[in-house]
Amino acid sequence: MRTMRAAVKTKPGAGFDIKDVPVPKIGPRDALVKVRATSICGTDLHIYRWDPWAQSRVRPPLIQGHEFCGDVVEVGSSVTEVSVGDFVSAESHVICGHCDLCRTGNGHICRETKILGVDRDGSFAEYVSVPVENLWPNPAGTPVRVAVLMENFGNAVHAAFAADVRSKKVLVTGCGPVACMAIAVAKAIGARSVLATDVSPYRAELAKRMGADRVFLASRENIVEAVKAETQGEGVDVLLEMSGAPSAITDGYTLLKPGGDAVAFGLPSKPIDFDISNLVIFKGITVRGVVGRRLWENWYQARGLLKTGAVDLRPIVTHSFSLDEAAKGFEVMASGESGKVVFYPGGVPPDER
Repeated sequence: MRTMRAAVKTKPGAGFDIKDVPVPKIGPRDALVKVRATSICGTDLHIYRWDPWAQSRVRPPLIQGHEFCGDVVEVGSSVTEVSVGDFVSAESHVICGHCDLCRTGNGHICRETKILGVDRDGSFAEYVSVPVENLWPNPAGTPVRVAVLMENFGNAVHAAFAADVRSKKVLVTGCGPVACMAIAVAKAIGARSVLATDVSPYRAELAKRMGADRVFLASRENIVEAVKAETQGEGVDVLLEMSGAPSAITDGYTLLKPGGDAVAFGLPSKPIDFDISNLVIFKGITVRGVVGRRLWENWYQARGLLKTGAVDLRPIVTHSFSLDEAAKGFEVMASGESGKVVFYPGGVPPDER
């Protein structure tokens, strides 16, 4: 029996174990991918910490991870779409393909969705089995540090395109990696200005590098007062709520103009109190929940933004670790002193150290 190294949530509780497990078997419509690189998502952090959301969703044992790129090393008997040797990224949402939602262009919210690293074994491993329908062949020459971000970048694209940001004042609450990528997308597609908030000076600087016009530190100033002053008392036209933090959610909706558009992306770790009467209904705003990526519209939009150079993702990767150092990577991610944290199952390449 072939074995591989993997980060496994072996039981309920915080953390995981690095251990040897069997290499996954593939079905007739699957491909086995040897993982070159895999990165931490906010969802992974929820699972790592074992917060109430993770407790309600995840059933150990489970190999975590869903953002990755790698090389196809084996294909199922019915696979013709990819070949051994192809360099691929992957969509992590495995959908049924035949329900009412899938058949009307809403596969990203398919009721039967199973997410890699959440509902089935994922990519914090040397190998991962993926349905061929979920693979995304990368253009020749795509850097690994870009290919590993394609799925997560699709979240940012989905969020930024969910409201019309053209010539609008946009507020991004939370400057985690997806938010920073969303800042870059909003600027690329015509936002008049992009303001951002966070508690971390490190992530504030990262947001500036990705194109934010102003970043306000909630740890140092009153966000509502500061943004009101910046916008001559008007507030903002569009809110991209990317943090999931209760205080940031309240501040963001408070600053959104009546009639404005809110995009809800950040996941609170547990249910929160929220004044929907005064912050949503009486303001007449439109709220759009964003989950995953619109299949495959956001992937093509992401490819276009990268191909034209409108967005540069390279600065967003700030830390690299071997898979055996995964616990250290999660500590860095949880600290707020990082952008994207990437694991290399085969060891960190010299040019990524």
